[in-house]
Parts: sequence; C-alpha cells; structure tokens
Amino acid sequence: MLLLEKLAENKIKSAVDRGELENLPGEGKPLSLDDDVHIPADLRAGYRILKNAGYLPAELAVLREIREIEALLVQAELKCDKTTLMTRLSLLKSHLSAN
Repeated sequence: MLLLEKLAENKIKSAVDRGELENLPGEGKPLSLDDDVHIPADLRAGYRILKNAGYLPAELAVLREIREIEALLVQAELKCDKTTLMTRLSLLKSHLSAN
C-alpha cells in the first residue's frame, strides 16, 4: 500500500472512530457512479476532473449524441424524421468507428 493510501485509510478510520461518518445523507444507499470501466484506471481521475469542469472528450460526446438519437428514433412518428435521424446515427457511428 502506498504512503498516500495509508494516510487516507488512517484519516477515514479516525473519522469512523469519532462517529463523523454516521447519519450522512445517502447512508446505506448504493453510490451513483458513472460507468467509467472503459477508461484506463490511470486516466479516470483526470477524466472525472474534466467532466466535472464541463469538458467532454469528443468520443463521449459522439456516444451521447448516438444515445439521444436512438431515443428519438423510438419516439419518431413521421417517416421523414426517422430517415433523417437514421442517417445522422449512421454518420456518427461510422465516425466513431474510424477513430
């Protein structure tokens, strides 16, 4: 265990012993974590900082738009709207595959 990890563990243990971590909001509930399993472990902290600052890497922006278009396709009633959305979706997926 690294020195920094030991220091953090000691601080947490001390706070638990003093009861400072009891009755906190969300206690006993699962954490709501973003799905970052596809990001290498050594880059996750940097990505999290960028995300919290409002920056989104291009690949993730494309994936988000793909999800939004797929949701719109489910709701699309007019054939012309659906065709336009399908064309955009294909373009985004091919762009993502090329990178």
